[in-house]
Amino acid sequence: MSRRISTFLAGLLFAGYAFPAYGQAIPAANDTLRISLPEAWQKAEAHSRLIEIKRKAAQAADEKIRDARTERYPELGIMGSAEKATNIPIYEHGLFSSPTQHEVIHTLYRVGTDFYLNLYNGNKLNLKIEEDKTLHQISLIRKDQAVSDIHYKTAALYLELQQSLIFRSLITEDIADQEKQLKEIRSFHKNGTVLKSDVLRVELDLSKRKMTLVTIENDILIASQKLNIIMGEPDERPLLPAELNTHQDEHISYEQYLAEALQHSFDYHISAQQTELSKIHLRQVKANARPKAGAYGDFYYANPQIFLYPYNPYWYSLGIAGVKASFPISALYHNVHKVRAAKLELEQEEEAHKDTEDKVRQQVKEALLRYKEALVQIGVAEVNVAQAEENARITRNTYFNQTSLITDLLDADVQVLQTRFELAAARIRAQTKYYLLQNITGVL
Repeated sequence: MSRRISTFLAGLLFAGYAFPAYGQAIPAANDTLRISLPEAWQKAEAHSRLIEIKRKAAQAADEKIRDARTERYPELGIMGSAEKATNIPIYEHGLFSSPTQHEVIHTLYRVGTDFYLNLYNGNKLNLKIEEDKTLHQISLIRKDQAVSDIHYKTAALYLELQQSLIFRSLITEDIADQEKQLKEIRSFHKNGTVLKSDVLRVELDLSKRKMTLVTIENDILIASQKLNIIMGEPDERPLLPAELNTHQDEHISYEQYLAEALQHSFDYHISAQQTELSKIHLRQVKANARPKAGAYGDFYYANPQIFLYPYNPYWYSLGIAGVKASFPISALYHNVHKVRAAKLELEQEEEAHKDTEDKVRQQVKEALLRYKEALVQIGVAEVNVAQAEENARITRNTYFNQTSLITDLLDADVQVLQTRFELAAARIRAQTKYYLLQNITGVL
């Protein structure tokens, strides 16, 4: 057998170019889960712990916004105390002489309430709310990104399974054809028109195809388990994916995809929000050198009355209200380098945002070109299949007319199988590239 045939069969056995692994013969038909890709996405999204983590993070960020808003309400407190006091010793003749005991009211009671309302604090509270809103927005984007990533991962596994099932169908059909051809060659051998070595070569070639089928069956099992795990289904449940449309959005231009990516790309919008956070941080640092003002009040009942002289053992009440303001003079020089550092951090984030935009443009361009390349490969593969089938037909006729060798016949048969595999792989690859493009643009 030629080196080219051996190389191709080895490639089938080890699935180097052909694609990752999947399944075996599908068990009981009534247990088979027939599922479309949108249904697989729905199951994977519902089962994903990563998405649930991101969802909880978004909910926590929303609660932080609500918490920051409640700080606009006044601070209220109540207090109460009961105390015992001793007499006051008075040392009229020095510390080392016996003191005279001055009688006092020994039991003291006090209950009251106080409040403080922030009127102005350098706008720090509004900036804190603005910061929490931005963090909440980032958490929402990350949640959506996790959903998109799960969709893409699910689509990749779904397509791998679909490809392995197609490979199994192709190799099964090819084995049936090869068995018919082997039967015909054996008949020719009995009539003495072909050599025994031709029969042996065809038998060896058929044996390799059957080994390839075993590998593909195992690929189907592995792929089914991977997809079942991500969807939350039992590991051994057989799956039957629906057919997908290979050609999708073929005529959308790079400019249209780029505009969509700049509108929806997760990395790009997270970077924009990070830049906004740096702007807020700069304003927060500048707020350190601004005045603070607030209204306060205090009201209490107490016994005894020791607020005014002469004191007496009676209950009394007192209410105080006012406004107080302060200005941190030291912040005028303590804050200088903090402001400079915050400005540099903002400039850093602005540069990082531009860098992210460059990366998004590059990723969209590359993904679109690879997708269009995969579509071209489909057309080339379709032509190759037609040519290989015609070549196999001609070679089969010439072999049985004893004008070509068995190696030519085997080469032609392998070319047919190889081109059919390449066509199936090209169609699946185009699908995978399409969903990658959708994930990059943020619309998957």
